[in-house]
Amino acid sequence: MPVEVSEAQVHEIVERWQRSESFVIEMLQDVQHEARHLPRSALEQISREVGVPMTRLYHLATFFKAFSLEPRGEHMVQVCVGSACHVKGAPRLVHACERHLGIKSGETTADGKFSLEPVRCLGCCGLAAVLTIDDELHGHVTSANVERLLKRFQKQEKKAEVT
Repeated sequence: MPVEVSEAQVHEIVERWQRSESFVIEMLQDVQHEARHLPRSALEQISREVGVPMTRLYHLATFFKAFSLEPRGEHMVQVCVGSACHVKGAPRLVHACERHLGIKSGETTADGKFSLEPVRCLGCCGLAAVLTIDDELHGHVTSANVERLLKRFQKQEKKAEVT
């Protein structure tokens, strides 16, 4: 489920960065953090308030992997598919994640809880194969570990829903 970002929130972000075109990437990062993607309405508002053409905003939004025009899940699962991780079984990790979450790479679960994304390198080749769930890094992961790791985050989700 996409998170809505209000005009007031976008305006506050623009003001925080002094309406400066020099800080447009930071503005996009703040919107992405709030909404888990870059909604068209937010891009249009930034364009109007800062005076940056929409074409430039779309260029930035599609150039940087950190940005997404489509809503991302509350939890980002990233599987390193760089050389060391590939050799240590990264393709099997990707398939195990897809199987457990019921989505393909680059997709988000229907409930908006998880997104799955293969990444080129997480910079810790000595721990291959590696995956992250949000900001938590897991090294020496095998396809047999994937279900346990994901279930732990899914249990946290269910606890949060109850409280």
